[in-house]
Amino acid sequence: MNRYSKFSLLAAAIAAASTFAYATQGGMENDAQSITKVKIPLVQAVTTAEQHANGKAARAEYENSKHGWVYDVEVVSGAKVFDVKVDAFKGTVISSAEDKADRDDDHDEQD
Repeated sequence: MNRYSKFSLLAAAIAAASTFAYATQGGMENDAQSITKVKIPLVQAVTTAEQHANGKAARAEYENSKHGWVYDVEVVSGAKVFDVKVDAFKGTVISSAEDKADRDDDHDEQD
């Protein structure tokens, strides 16, 4: 193995070890770990979003946004679909916007 290959492998090993150490120290938090700290259960967030948009939830997910950890709930109300973001700690609606169909969805319906 030539000299540059050894240095490349050493640099890759150091980078991998640094990333692992950073992750285990709590620098990186995944969804599964962070959801144990929230105050509002998913069921309550879905109910809040359904009441806010006057419809039924079709999808819900827990995600990190610019507002912090939120539940992003897609609510169908009549012929409209709304994306409702619910604060995972307070249970309040942060934002609600009508979800416009994109071109890919229109194309998929024609097939």
